[in-house]
Amino acid sequence: MTETPHVTFNVNLKYFASIREAIGQGGETVRTQATTLNALRDELLARGGAYAEVLAPGRAVRTALNQDLCDGDAALSEGCEVAFFPPVTGG
Repeated sequence: MTETPHVTFNVNLKYFASIREAIGQGGETVRTQATTLNALRDELLARGGAYAEVLAPGRAVRTALNQDLCDGDAALSEGCEVAFFPPVTGG
C-alpha cells in the first residue's frame, strides 16, 4: 500500500483588530497542508503563544475565505486569502 504524499500550498493570512494586536502583525503567508479552515486554525494553534491564545477553541473568532464569511469546513486552495477577526458588535 502506498502512502499519499502530503500536498502543501501557500495561504495568505490576514489578522484584524484585537487578533492583529495580539499576534503583532496584520498578515503573513504560510505554507500549509490544511485543507479546511478548521485544519488551518489547528495548525496555527499548534504554534502556541499568542496564536494559541487568540484562536483557542471557544474563543469568538470569525473567518472569511476570499472575503466571504464562512464556517470552518470551507475548503482551502493555493493562494487563497483567509481572514481572522473578532465578532463586530454594533451600537
